[in-house]
Amino acid sequence: MNEISIILIEDHDLTRMGLRAALQANTGIKVIGEAANATQGLKLLETAKPDVAVVDIGLPDMDGIELTRKFRRYQAESGQTHTKILILTMDHTEDAVLAAFAAGADSYYMKETSISRLTEAIQATFGGNSWIDPAIANVVLQKMRQGIPGESQSSDKPKTVKIEALPSEYEQVLETYPLTQRELEILELIVAGCSNGQIAEKLYITVGTVKTHVRNILNKLCADDRTQAAVRALRSGLVA
Repeated sequence: MNEISIILIEDHDLTRMGLRAALQANTGIKVIGEAANATQGLKLLETAKPDVAVVDIGLPDMDGIELTRKFRRYQAESGQTHTKILILTMDHTEDAVLAAFAAGADSYYMKETSISRLTEAIQATFGGNSWIDPAIANVVLQKMRQGIPGESQSSDKPKTVKIEALPSEYEQVLETYPLTQRELEILELIVAGCSNGQIAEKLYITVGTVKTHVRNILNKLCADDRTQAAVRALRSGLVA
């Protein structure tokens, strides 16, 4: 397996040096560049073309979310799309999490988590999967709950939630087959880390029924796995 090439965009010198040393100790990862601010970081992203960029939100000249947004725009214009973005931060507020994913971040990692987990996050991000730090799971759940319209009102028609801001082929699937309230309940429990058996117990349904709902959720969100489904729902935005 080839080494994963990464760049570090982090303004604190000691933090950046520590990250580099720790990541370089992993034989599967190679740090090919560093930047102390967003302006340098953008130039480095364009020239070095790393597999994964680890980007701090709190950069001095431009925050990491705006950097991500500008780099995604550059990628769309240049056709250089393979670089993934992993946001590194201490901020797990709803605004920061939602803004990061909306800007195009692939993964969101909290700084206080161990370096071994950061390695896992980088590997998952490089593999095309989105890493959601457990610390922000509640933000994901909160956003999903906000998307359920009129919970207090009864209706014979199942409540649904439309997912927008997705590629056109995904939108067509979701317009025809929107997520039902039951599917959102199951998606919420998936993000919370529940197994199929635990979901069945909590919702008083069979494991077979849970599996069917999970399969439908993945199909509707065009996701390969549960984590990707949760991130895709978050990044696209849930509206009533």
